[in-house]
Amino acid sequence: MITEQQNTTAMRHDWTVDEVQALFAKPMNDLLFEAQTVHRQHFDANSVQVSTLLSIKTGACPEDCAYCPQSARYDTKLEKEKLMEVEAVIEKAKAAKAAGSQRFCMGAAWRSPREKDMPYVEAMVKGVKELGLETCMTLGMLDADKASRLADAGLDYYNHNLDTSPDYYGEIITTRTYSDRLETLDNVRRAGMKVCSGGILGMGESHKDRAGLLVQLANLPQHPESVPINQLVRVAGTPLQDQEAMDPLDFVRCIAVARIMMPKSHVRLSAGREEMTDEMQAMCFFAGANSIFYGECLLTTPNPAANKDQALFARLGINRDHQVTAAPKELDELLAVKENPEAAFYDAVQS
Repeated sequence: MITEQQNTTAMRHDWTVDEVQALFAKPMNDLLFEAQTVHRQHFDANSVQVSTLLSIKTGACPEDCAYCPQSARYDTKLEKEKLMEVEAVIEKAKAAKAAGSQRFCMGAAWRSPREKDMPYVEAMVKGVKELGLETCMTLGMLDADKASRLADAGLDYYNHNLDTSPDYYGEIITTRTYSDRLETLDNVRRAGMKVCSGGILGMGESHKDRAGLLVQLANLPQHPESVPINQLVRVAGTPLQDQEAMDPLDFVRCIAVARIMMPKSHVRLSAGREEMTDEMQAMCFFAGANSIFYGECLLTTPNPAANKDQALFARLGINRDHQVTAAPKELDELLAVKENPEAAFYDAVQS
């Protein structure tokens, strides 16, 4: 283990794009060795944090994010849904905990939550916290007041991704600015919550853009506690539906560089795992990824079934002490199926 003084020295917030591009250019074996060395200095190398993500309000988002099937601007055949009942959310959180999840994340397709939404989402946070789970939400942009209210309700993490580099951002999103995103992260941090922020790879960005995204994240005043690295899921009907697939080894490199730059952050292997081989995921874990989303529905896109993840963990010797009290397949079924849709959603909130 390195000393506390060395730990402090390693936590940098002054990275340059040129420095990060030099990391990307290292021979793969050297890069992975460095990333794994950093990883072991701060984490158990055979432990992966497990979260479950539930869409609590689906579709009809006014934003134009080019990758997103929930945008009202694209015809993706996605059925829009209103905000879920608090009780229905709590039941799914119970299933997630029984299947071994440690954190329950709730996502709503909003530009930002409206005032009349807030009592419901605050109640969800309180109810999930009472189960003993960590809580996370992603609800779009937050002003200081709403961030403070969520913190007071007990929200542990707030997710708000930067998505890509400042230079490439305008090619992906035009309905909110990069500074809007940074302002939300600042409001979250000032309210006392932990920050979950990362990006999406494979959207046609350059290698320099990938370096630029990681520079933005690592140069925040405090590193995000959670850094989700997503691989683009190409959804029919979105502007990126025909985007060329990313080289798997380039993705692994991004995981390794993120680990080196943000040594104490949980680096989450996030969207796009359904298209990854077990071997690619194993390389990502070796490169420093130590968090995943669990359950076969990730908001509105496919994710590996929880049983499949359990089997992969067993093959890799990961999470041997992980506590599972119910079959993971039950989590998949509860996340994917709504037996009585009308009873599960509020009529009082925005569509």
